[in-house]
Amino acid sequence: MKKHLLIVSILLHAIFIIAVYVFQSVIFPLMRINGIVPLLLPVASIGIALYEGRDIGGVVGLFAGILCDISFDQPTGVFTVLLTITGLVVGALADTVIMRGLVTYYISSAAILAVSAFVQLFPIMLTQGDSIPTNALISIATQQTAYSLVFAFPIWFFVRALGKRADKVSSSGHVY
Repeated sequence: MKKHLLIVSILLHAIFIIAVYVFQSVIFPLMRINGIVPLLLPVASIGIALYEGRDIGGVVGLFAGILCDISFDQPTGVFTVLLTITGLVVGALADTVIMRGLVTYYISSAAILAVSAFVQLFPIMLTQGDSIPTNALISIATQQTAYSLVFAFPIWFFVRALGKRADKVSSSGHVY
């Protein structure tokens, strides 16, 4: 029975991450603000790591990172490594030290979005750093982070619901 519940949990998380990927790569590019598209997969993977812990956080981070690398014209593997490590670290901290809640989720989301923006802009800074002012790059990173944080709240409801479902399954062995 436990294997069946684990498979259902994995499928629900995979469907959720794929849905977020579709929104990020298909729907939101049509809703650009100042040419900026929100970045949703890091926020979703952080939330899952926060509510599900280190193991699932790392696996979801790996999956979300692969999807981010597919979506963006970045060096292959950068987001895969970043989101996997982030999922493992945030999940481990949630299992031991930090509280699971909206404030922690927003702080973690803002941090991963800022790091993700830097990861996206770093190749530009290396190759075209002389032709593009640093202030413009920082402005773009800040705008993308702020725009993405707007969508962190709706995503939080989904990751919290998935986390609560997993808590109920693990504590009683039954799905509610």
